[in-house]
Amino acid sequence: MTDSAGPPSDPDRPEATEGGGQQDGTPQDGTPESGSPQDGSPQSGTPQGDVSQEKDPAASEADTADTADGAGAAGPEADAGEADAASSGEAEGGEAAAGSEPAAGPVRGEADGVQTWADQPKDGILAARRSHWLRWTALAASFLVLIAAGVGWWMYKKLDGNITTDTSAVAELKAYEKERPTPVVVDAQNILLIGSDSRAGDNREYGRDDGGSQRSDTTILLHLAADRKSATAVSIPRDLMVEIPSCRTADDKKTRERFTQFNSAFELGGTACTIRTVERMTGIRIDHHMVVDFNGFKDMVDAVDGVEICLKEPINDKDARLELPAGRQTLNGEEALGYVRARKSLGNGSDTERMERQQQFLGALVNKMQSNGVLLNPTRLYPVLDAATKSLTTDPGLASLRDLYDLVRGMRDVPTEQVQFLTVPRQPYRNDPNRDELVEPDAGDLFKQLREDKPVAVVPADELEEAEREQESGRDGKPDDAASESPTPTPTYSGSSAADDLCKQ
Repeated sequence: MTDSAGPPSDPDRPEATEGGGQQDGTPQDGTPESGSPQDGSPQSGTPQGDVSQEKDPAASEADTADTADGAGAAGPEADAGEADAASSGEAEGGEAAAGSEPAAGPVRGEADGVQTWADQPKDGILAARRSHWLRWTALAASFLVLIAAGVGWWMYKKLDGNITTDTSAVAELKAYEKERPTPVVVDAQNILLIGSDSRAGDNREYGRDDGGSQRSDTTILLHLAADRKSATAVSIPRDLMVEIPSCRTADDKKTRERFTQFNSAFELGGTACTIRTVERMTGIRIDHHMVVDFNGFKDMVDAVDGVEICLKEPINDKDARLELPAGRQTLNGEEALGYVRARKSLGNGSDTERMERQQQFLGALVNKMQSNGVLLNPTRLYPVLDAATKSLTTDPGLASLRDLYDLVRGMRDVPTEQVQFLTVPRQPYRNDPNRDELVEPDAGDLFKQLREDKPVAVVPADELEEAEREQESGRDGKPDDAASESPTPTPTYSGSSAADDLCKQ
């Protein structure tokens, strides 16, 4: 509506009278002029748009009342049109709500592809619930991450703290640096593994404690190839006669050089003296060392749920506290320790057979760890590392869990048939058959292969003996220089691999 009640009066047309004629700018006949909308009236049934002029207060009140009643302030025909439009909208809305025919015209917002007014409350509730759920999920995930990180850090610190660092050996070796061998292949690793037979502390149950002294019950030189495709473990007999250099004792005294059995070096000067003795004998630079006691060995076997072996005959050894039937069986930690320590009741009672038994058992242990995925499963690897680190003494280069993990990771992809075990070539000592001495040039050839990171072949003893007999018989009647024309063969030694089945031997 405009301020005036209609257009200016026309002299030829009578003015509107009360109750009829023209009201609110609508022609007297109730029909709007063609092509021009009326002031204040809806156009084509659409809602009232912007108003360009100020409304009359009285008219506004009338409009408000008329709108509430569902009719306009125009004439009867306009009122009927607006009522029809309203009725049509109500009918359409009712049909849509009842699920009948679609509405004839677009509902507010549908033409623009926007949610309808009826849908907005439901979607708003769903969006609120979804946002609430996402917030709680993110909070729970963050909490779990924090818990996992905390547990992981605690486990790492615990394992790291289990390791004992041997700093005295490093200081002693540094004093004799000039006489130590120079590494030939940088990426190869040579680690000296020492099994202590100390009877002190928790180990006193395995024998008499003579003041806490300790000897190297088992010593193994482990060579890891630079390409990490093979690992060779060489056992050094405890009774091997060797040159032991002058070493510093625990009470800061110096010993004299002597030619005596190998395990005396550990008793006289500890780890440093043993390392220097091995380096002098082999010419191989020792990069790292580990000392493991009895209990550490037992716990490692228990951590992998035992190791399977096969016995040709039953064992009953009171000294080793071991009683086992013949056949295939799985040994726990205590039984395994007795099995690798027993000597008097097995075979001919020599230390040679005991070393072979130790090598076979270690091969079975490596095979168990690789075949069962222990090295690749953190849940199963943790107990093994916990058992190992509790009784492990190493040089500073291996004194952290990260260093040990890098070492294990480098070995986990080595094929079991390339994890080889052998003993240095030796024979009974000429002056005392109860002692051993090196067999040359076989021992020298072995040390040279390891020093230069070249391959070494290992076969069972019976196969090696047969091959040697065939080689000897093949030489008869041939010139001496015939063999020199062929390529240099890979040195072959008696031993075993981690892939060997003990029950098939």
